[in-house]
Amino acid sequence: MTDAPGGVDRPALARAVAVDPVLFAEAYWGRRPLLTRAGELAGPGAFTGLLSRDAVDELLSERGLRTPFLRVADRGNVLPASAFTGGGGPGAEVGDQVVDDKVMRLYADGATLVLQGLHRIWPPLTDYTRRLGAELRQPVQANAYLTPAGSQGFATHYDTHDVFVLQVDGSKRWRIHEPVLADPLECQGWGARADEVGAVAEGPPALDAVLAPGDALYLPRGWLHSAQTRDGSSLHLTLGVRAPTRYALVEELLNLAARDRRLRASLPFGLDVADPAAVGPELERTVEALRDWLRTVDPAEVAGRLRERAWPAERPAPVRPLAQLDFAERLGADDRITVRDGLRWRLHDDGPEHVVLRLTGRTLRFPAYCAAAVRAALEPGPHRVGDLPGLDDADRLVLARRLLREALAVAA
Repeated sequence: MTDAPGGVDRPALARAVAVDPVLFAEAYWGRRPLLTRAGELAGPGAFTGLLSRDAVDELLSERGLRTPFLRVADRGNVLPASAFTGGGGPGAEVGDQVVDDKVMRLYADGATLVLQGLHRIWPPLTDYTRRLGAELRQPVQANAYLTPAGSQGFATHYDTHDVFVLQVDGSKRWRIHEPVLADPLECQGWGARADEVGAVAEGPPALDAVLAPGDALYLPRGWLHSAQTRDGSSLHLTLGVRAPTRYALVEELLNLAARDRRLRASLPFGLDVADPAAVGPELERTVEALRDWLRTVDPAEVAGRLRERAWPAERPAPVRPLAQLDFAERLGADDRITVRDGLRWRLHDDGPEHVVLRLTGRTLRFPAYCAAAVRAALEPGPHRVGDLPGLDDADRLVLARRLLREALAVAA
């Protein structure tokens, strides 16, 4: 059985932190913030290749951007999409396209522009987040915040995911406070603790720093933060990482526990569930049954369920459909293919005649005699089509074309 995430050919974490990855994992990841200055990275222009003010202008005016890829916040309030969107013009049945002059007026009046999901629509960030995600083995999302001078887009709050802040242009003052709730889950957002968050934010911060171009800041989930511009505007990226938690294991264990008949059993007839004295003995029996069942859990089953949760959150490298099909059509034995970067796959037997390739959201079957060639083609390449093992020349071409048309492999 093979489990392959696709190839990574250069480090990405080193663009956001200067410490050794082992030290980062042991001392900072999920534990405490880390501020890294531009001089420790690649200088003030470290992140302009990922995004720039010119790129933001292009996205807002020439790319047909729609909601929810843009969000606008003014003095802590998120504006309705109707304040900055309109129709797409004749023949386009689009009612939520970003209108550049509306956005310009809102920004000029002090609103913060939030470009969301840039890992889906801006190629440099698509590539970088995919590579960073492969290193962290977690999906990564990218947002950008453009804030005018003397403004604060959002009040002090915390996120339920880890964040890397990359300062692209201008500067911004960040005030970081310790968590009011350590390691919050996604269902434990800061809104329900707004009063407590506000009270803590009035006290002295754990970190008070101005981020300049090329600086980076790592924030574990739960750490309170607010950011404000001063004399000039600011453009920064946030890379969000939704790391799995032990609670995710608990959720999947509970889903699997439904197989145990004792845990599916009804409570006694007429039980007053509001009476602690009546509930207590049943709770004790249930805990005992759950404890017995937990001793039988197969880690492979839990891993499989976690895989089904994690894989759909990641997307492999983009494929150009027309170029891909043209390449498949004219494919020859001397052509080279490679696995699509970021592809998640597992290959295993399905009886004596077939193997099954499990991917995100779909399953493909191949004749068993193709197993060695499929496995070889989907390992990091490149691979010459005529060298795929275990097949004759005709079958190699048939298999390679299928891998291309299924968007599993691409031209090397």
